[in-house]
Amino acid sequence: MRALLVTLGMLVLAGVWLGPLQQLAPGHFAAHMTMHMGVVAVAAPLLALGLAGGRFDPVHKLPRVFSPIPASILELVVVWAWHAPALHHVACHSAPGVVAEQATFLGSGLLVWLSAFGGNARERVHRTGAGILALLLTSMHMTLLGALLALPPRPLYACAAEGTSLTPLEDQHLGGAIMLIAGGTSYLLGGLWLTMRLLRGIRSQPATGSSAFPISLETRSTVSDQP
Repeated sequence: MRALLVTLGMLVLAGVWLGPLQQLAPGHFAAHMTMHMGVVAVAAPLLALGLAGGRFDPVHKLPRVFSPIPASILELVVVWAWHAPALHHVACHSAPGVVAEQATFLGSGLLVWLSAFGGNARERVHRTGAGILALLLTSMHMTLLGALLALPPRPLYACAAEGTSLTPLEDQHLGGAIMLIAGGTSYLLGGLWLTMRLLRGIRSQPATGSSAFPISLETRSTVSDQP
């Protein structure tokens, strides 16, 4: 199953970076946004879930680096920075710019998802709560940025809708809607999944505690009976 998830994640990356989206993205904001969401909301979680808990999971060796809340804040900075009009223009019209953009998108996305789901069973127990907060925070800022791009009355990007039948404003609104739906939904589902895992762990604790309690009483009575 791990190998399948990693393979699917690599196929998504290949489709995003080598397919027609790469050619459309420089003049089509919605295509550029589809690339972004394909990397952080589809490929990154597939790769992270395939690596999490396995022998190639980097969280085992670097647990402090893969801290969920700082990882989420870092992704917020990366995503919002690349959607500033000046940096977005660099990514649209420069090969090094788009490589840097896509690399930081993938790196920050993997950091968040691995921070939330990675580590062995004992490590995941301690990081689950922080992972939930990190994924929900990311879902919120993705939704907010998507709404800010989908709602303004004038376009923010000069390279939007070049060579398409859409107006620049329609192209930007479509891209914002893609981010709002895909980004917000993916991270929200990840947070809900971790929440269900946490609740299952809490429900299993009373049974363990009740079995341990009589043993502790028996041990105390045995100790007290000794002269």
